[in-house]
Amino acid sequence: MIDRPETFASDVAAALLAPAVAHARFTIGDVVRHRLFDFRGVIFDVDPVFANSEEWYDAIPAEIRPDKDQPFYHLLAENGESSFVAYVSQQNLLADDSEEPVDHPAISGLFDAFADGRYRLKREHRH
Repeated sequence: MIDRPETFASDVAAALLAPAVAHARFTIGDVVRHRLFDFRGVIFDVDPVFANSEEWYDAIPAEIRPDKDQPFYHLLAENGESSFVAYVSQQNLLADDSEEPVDHPAISGLFDAFADGRYRLKREHRH
């Protein structure tokens, strides 16, 4: 029996009206590539929804600006010219099936080994 049906009903209504939360398709250690731009990288952190500055978000051209209500990934990234850190929406990432390691100087500080197309997080960084 429910002690306070009005509270239960309002909780159920709130749950039904809440926006759906997208599930992360990628995980820490996965190697991915950008869908639009020529770079690839290894994921080192995941935000369930957008968690960067509004200034950063507004700097993205409106015609390619991603929705905020999706996972965003922090990457140790590389292209043909340099290595860098990138923040990319899930909609703009694809699995990289090249089986090639990523050449970024920070990888050895976070990850142990590269095997089967992905990196294994060092023991001291695991939860």
